[in-house]
Amino acid sequence: MKYLCLVYANEQELHGSPDSPHDSECFAYANAVQESGRMLAAEALQSVQTATTVRMRGGKLAITDGPFAETKEQLAGFYLVEARDLNEAIQLAGHIPAARVGCVEVRPVRELDIHAHA
Repeated sequence: MKYLCLVYANEQELHGSPDSPHDSECFAYANAVQESGRMLAAEALQSVQTATTVRMRGGKLAITDGPFAETKEQLAGFYLVEARDLNEAIQLAGHIPAARVGCVEVRPVRELDIHAHA
């Protein structure tokens, strides 16, 4: 089953805390998950300052600079992994280096059969 591990952290703490992960540690973690055959995708996101929020209301496109919500922690990146079950996904998420300074939300992916609707 696929799980999306969303990494949230305060951007200042993510890069400025003594517990902050270094890029080399993040690459090592990603490589280990890749070599285990469980990595489907992983990306780090640019600063929340670069976010654009898009809404469609009444047929009109509304664009706002900035993130969807003003929060203490911002979405910093994600890992899309294949795991046997939620427990295995949680174990993978717990070893994401950024979990030391932020948190990781683990969510099962809802499989959509797009071919059935074509």
